[in-house]
Amino acid sequence: MYKFYGGVHPSASKILTLDRPIKRPYIPKKVVLPLLQNVGFPAEPVVKEDDTVSVGQVIAKPSGRMSSAIHATISGKVTKIEHSHTPAHSRVLSVTIEAQGDEDQDLNLKAPSDIDSLSKETFLDMIRDAGIVGLGGAMFPAHVKLSPPKTKPVDTVILNGSECEPYLTCDHRIMIEKSKELLKAVEIMVRILDAKHAYIAIEDNKLSAIYAMERALQTAKDKGYKTPVEVISLGTKYPQGAEKQVIKAVTNRVVPSGGLPADVGCVVFNVGTAYAIYEAVYLGKPLIERVVTITGPCVREPMNLWVRIGTRLEALASVFGGFVKEPKKVIIGGPMMGVAQYAMDIPITKGVGGVVFLSRDNIVESVESVCIRCGRCIEVCPMGLVPTTLMYQVKLENFTASGDLGIADCFECGACAYICPAKIPLLDYMKYGKSKVVVPV
Repeated sequence: MYKFYGGVHPSASKILTLDRPIKRPYIPKKVVLPLLQNVGFPAEPVVKEDDTVSVGQVIAKPSGRMSSAIHATISGKVTKIEHSHTPAHSRVLSVTIEAQGDEDQDLNLKAPSDIDSLSKETFLDMIRDAGIVGLGGAMFPAHVKLSPPKTKPVDTVILNGSECEPYLTCDHRIMIEKSKELLKAVEIMVRILDAKHAYIAIEDNKLSAIYAMERALQTAKDKGYKTPVEVISLGTKYPQGAEKQVIKAVTNRVVPSGGLPADVGCVVFNVGTAYAIYEAVYLGKPLIERVVTITGPCVREPMNLWVRIGTRLEALASVFGGFVKEPKKVIIGGPMMGVAQYAMDIPITKGVGGVVFLSRDNIVESVESVCIRCGRCIEVCPMGLVPTTLMYQVKLENFTASGDLGIADCFECGACAYICPAKIPLLDYMKYGKSKVVVPV
């Protein structure tokens, strides 16, 4: 396989949940559902306060092509429609649903009878109506990704099983436990896109996932599976899971600055997204839950579990048994790209793959010092940027210059801040600078 430029090798720290099968938690009594859980525009509510809703019911419809439906994840009563905080610290309009008694919390599924007879357009409609977005964190609407412009035909589908973020193992467990279903999802994607190749790309530190997918693929081929799929092993390096980096590692194609994977004939899907597509097509199930890794040295029982979208962190505490030590830092996502939280009433959204709880013993508080011009941040930046120069431009509020230097290409992996011996919070400067740059459309 090929290699991408830069990258770092943080401690994987996955041992806590690597061999923990996915569990199903109790059904929460209350969920908070932000209406912006996708890249693009927020969904528009179609319910009002005091309405009674059933699990799986649409409570917000897409407001345009770059939008995604939101479904009720429990049955109950709509008690609030107001702005609330999301894991990204933004405030968006949200719908709160509370169970009122002994409502049926099981989802009544209506699976299509003959999958093989369905058209590409029908597949896309099912995926759109299920509210599926990228579960790797980007939350790009899946039906849009599967509908590239006719001027940019896609010949390669990549199922991204890298999961390079430390601590997280939800994708690893899906590949082990749902390998047959993932192959069916790849088949659907290939059919929609008329792709010629499909790859399931997994880092080589996940041997059990590689073995599970290879075994499932061979079994499927023995039964007549014709989709051109190959399981490939990638070298372990962060941020291998970023879509531009995994495209480079798998195909040696380089997505241009400001471009998308379709510009080089590729689409990349996280394995969690692929499984959601399988459920939408084969089971008729909307995206109401996802696998989340709950982990960290101070968690009493680290685990991978199915979580209903909208479940608050405080409600999950009873599932994993609380803490052996008081958590000093709570990170939604992984420690490299995740966002530290200030409260436990934050809901799990579609893009949340993990929650990491760290005690004071696990946190090294460093003092920023002067840049020593060592160039390490330049060596590890997977986008070939110069973080130190960008930092100075941001400090000077020279946002035009930072834009000209490519700050918009930064996807906030944090490799520069991780490697910096001066402990400069380079990632914070990158995020702030990006927020001030107007990207031409």
